[in-house]
Amino acid sequence: MSSDTTRSTRPGMWRRALSMLTSSQNDIEAAELQEDVLESGFDPIHGCADRELVQLRGTIRTVTLRPRAGTPALEAELYDGSGTVALVWLGRRRIAGIEPGRGIVVRGRIAVHDDRRVMYNPRYELLPLGE
Repeated sequence: MSSDTTRSTRPGMWRRALSMLTSSQNDIEAAELQEDVLESGFDPIHGCADRELVQLRGTIRTVTLRPRAGTPALEAELYDGSGTVALVWLGRRRIAGIEPGRGIVVRGRIAVHDDRRVMYNPRYELLPLGE
């Protein structure tokens, strides 16, 4: 191998190494979450279309109580590293285990309202803590 070839590959190698070292913790966690979702056979959120039946896996980021038309509604933001979807349980003020940081698998139909993905009353399975 000539020294010209060696020199030309080094900058790319150094850039990748530097990129890995300077990536934010959020970027690293997002990449790991996306990898887990794909390896487990779940749908990535960014690829979900309106009215599609999906099975998603991710982490709950936020939980909010938002009344809708005078009825209580519990709303949680699910993140899988590729995107987010709002999970809305109508008529609920609280669901045990639905809390920020918790891993969850949900099944249901995606709706898109104002460029925002929403899933109403999804079936869900809480993942063991730490997963």
